[in-house]
Amino acid sequence: MTANLAIELQNQLSVARNEIKNLRKQIHSLSYIHQTDLKIIKNLLTDFKCNGCKEQQKNGQPAARSIESDPSEKDPNLVTFKPIGLIHTHFPEKRAVPRQPSVCSKLAGYIELNKDIFNNPEHSLERLGDFSHLWIIYHFHKNESHAKAKVAPPRLGGERVGIFSTRSPHRPCAIGLSLVEIDRIDGCRIYFNGTDMIDGTPILDIKPYIPRYDSPTRNRLTETQSVSTEDESQAFDAREEPDGEETISRNAQAQGQVLSPSPAVSSQTVKVPNWILADTTLEVVFNERATQQIVEFRINRSNIVDVLKNDPRSVYLKTRYGSQIFTFQLGEVTVTCKFNDANGIVTVVQIRKSENLSSETSSSQNETHVK
Repeated sequence: MTANLAIELQNQLSVARNEIKNLRKQIHSLSYIHQTDLKIIKNLLTDFKCNGCKEQQKNGQPAARSIESDPSEKDPNLVTFKPIGLIHTHFPEKRAVPRQPSVCSKLAGYIELNKDIFNNPEHSLERLGDFSHLWIIYHFHKNESHAKAKVAPPRLGGERVGIFSTRSPHRPCAIGLSLVEIDRIDGCRIYFNGTDMIDGTPILDIKPYIPRYDSPTRNRLTETQSVSTEDESQAFDAREEPDGEETISRNAQAQGQVLSPSPAVSSQTVKVPNWILADTTLEVVFNERATQQIVEFRINRSNIVDVLKNDPRSVYLKTRYGSQIFTFQLGEVTVTCKFNDANGIVTVVQIRKSENLSSETSSSQNETHVK
């Protein structure tokens, strides 16, 4: 009796999966039709002329301006940028994207410059390899235009604070800033470690990281650090450069928010609120099946751990779904896990080859993903 019930349930599950797959195909088809219709409507509006304009044009008089004009003429304060390239990462969707690049510091990605920006884009990257880290300025192109004055950071458990006191991507100007470690440069590509962007993110600019100017808690290089004679004159007077490896002691975190600066900046103090410093990491465990699948698919286990231990769920998902199944895509695989909020544990229950996740991730498209 039990065996028959199991077979029946298995058949029902198979039917449900097929129905979901068919629904995904229909959604994809409808989305394509929708985009096509929008283009047709836009072209009709662009080329539209009233009867008076047609009459003027027939009589050789200059016709009135088209409905679609230069955006800068409509709003003189409007600023437009042309992306210089794209970022490629292991995250095709917003769900589970790390809130900071340091969360998955070993997860690789790369920047590819557009070849129409410069005749030889690789020339623009000369000597960038002399630096260890890089600032990336990019556009949150998947965010809808619903910026609010207050947002709810996950660490505050639902309490709302001003947008400019957070790193939420839902900003009036949807611009992101990330500090990543340069791995290597190959032609017009920059390979880096540490990602907190989705695949296909447009880049607005890149700048090298210089601790002397970018780190307010910098320290001076010691006399024992070596600088080659050849590069000594061109390495920003490296003997006086801080190493950029400053750390905050656990005692400082426990006792207060004020971070002690180096003697070089003795007139300054650096403060951050306690909710930023709070350690809220979770314990990540893998069941037997997931452990076998890691070996089968040759997956870097630490990448999954880094994503999950910092709890990628938004306040919206936590409050609405609680300790429910959570699914996200990482490169070529889909990771399924279950959170146990009471014990601070997240269990990875399955890892499988990725399919189209448009339906699975639709519930996360409107979540407030605060960094």
